[in-house]
Amino acid sequence: MSRQHPNPFDTPGLFERPALLLGTGLALSASAFAAAVIAQHVFGLMPCPWCILQRVIFLAIALVCVLGLLWRAAAGRVLAAVLTLLLGAGGVAAALWQHFVASHSNSCNLTLADKIVMSIKLDTTFPALFEPKASCADAAVTILGISMDIWSLMLHLLLMLGAIALLRLTRQR
Repeated sequence: MSRQHPNPFDTPGLFERPALLLGTGLALSASAFAAAVIAQHVFGLMPCPWCILQRVIFLAIALVCVLGLLWRAAAGRVLAAVLTLLLGAGGVAAALWQHFVASHSNSCNLTLADKIVMSIKLDTTFPALFEPKASCADAAVTILGISMDIWSLMLHLLLMLGAIALLRLTRQR
């Protein structure tokens, strides 16, 4: 009687496991949020309203991924994927606006980003995390030669690709 050994190449990959996709989305978005807070409080990189808006979006995506992980049914995965796509699109739009418009302006007070952040009252409830402290021009910083808003843009696009993979995977099952 011989034992069958599973073929390691038959195991599902990252894009075939909903929990891994959601966990990766959670880890990436929570890491982006944490990196922004560390950049502010440890390295003195003060955020503008558009930076704060992107911070809020990363936190929202992390929470949506937690929802998808907890609600294991297909409906939970679909909802998490759709919300991640919508939030990611908002993040892409915010990053592009910050890069092409806001960073070239001396003041970004009372812009759409300011109004959104003020309307959800995170800036007054948790000022250490969500209060804008710089103008958009002052907040234009590069890391490894790439501006922070472009890093944010790339991460939002990556999260959206993960959400599309999750939708496709959920539809196939």
